[in-house]
Amino acid sequence: MARILTLTLNPALDLTVSLDTLQPGNVNRSLGMTSHAAGKGLNVAQVLADLGHKVTVSGFLGQANVAPFEQLIHRRGFTDAFVRVPGETRSNIKLAERDGRITDLNGPGPEVGEAHQAQLLAQLEEIAAGHDAVVVAGSLPRGVTVEWFAALLRRLTASGLPVALDTSGAALRAGLTVSPWLIKPNEEELAEACELEAPSAEQLNVAIGTLRAAGVEHVVLSRGSQGADWFGPHGVLNARPPQVEVASTVGAGDSLLAATLHGLLSDWPAERTLRLATAVAAQAVTQIGFGIHDRQQLARLEAAVTVTSKQ
Repeated sequence: MARILTLTLNPALDLTVSLDTLQPGNVNRSLGMTSHAAGKGLNVAQVLADLGHKVTVSGFLGQANVAPFEQLIHRRGFTDAFVRVPGETRSNIKLAERDGRITDLNGPGPEVGEAHQAQLLAQLEEIAAGHDAVVVAGSLPRGVTVEWFAALLRRLTASGLPVALDTSGAALRAGLTVSPWLIKPNEEELAEACELEAPSAEQLNVAIGTLRAAGVEHVVLSRGSQGADWFGPHGVLNARPPQVEVASTVGAGDSLLAATLHGLLSDWPAERTLRLATAVAAQAVTQIGFGIHDRQQLARLEAAVTVTSKQ
């Protein structure tokens, strides 16, 4: 299997509160609470590990509450390349209602200074070459500019590593100037990054065509419960998942990205890759937490995914 580097610049301690229906302004009683060391790159790393890959995790971690992350890294057998910074890694509260709706309350996180940014760049220079691909996922912490972020992506691309990018807003706009190997936005994120207001499907397709002409080899457009469209050298494929009972949508997109990367690095046919990725994402929404925990359920979901060509 492959050796993959994941970068999570702004990880979080996720507290997920399950409840029937959120009633703002009133006392709400939870059905349960779970806490996870998380962040998009770390979520991707857990799925990749369950698919058999060796994973190095990197980014920034606040020193004041590092223990849950170190426990996860040890338990999962990841190689730890995180740079520790002063302060606390942010805490995010996720309110998960029975119908699948998620309300996020995201904390600010630590301020990352120039010295620690330089430390991360130097560390990546040393370790990047030992990997087959890199995943850069999530938001930017305080202190990190989009210019620095674009320079980071350029360095990784120049090293010859395939770069898979999953971010949004200004960070995604900056990332697109580097033309990473793969991106995984949803429709709203792509429209914002391409400065399209209420775009039609045709306008999105044109924007994706422009990105691919500029060097983005793969565009995986996630559509939530409607599945995903994958634009790549194979053409355009659409995958639709079966209906499932939703526990939380947190981590579904990360699961989709991880399994897509697994198929690509395993030289699988595109249809097989997208079928598995869609099934892994569908399984993710049935659980609180990250990773593949029920192989039999995954096999049933994979068999029920519909993949069609859009060309």
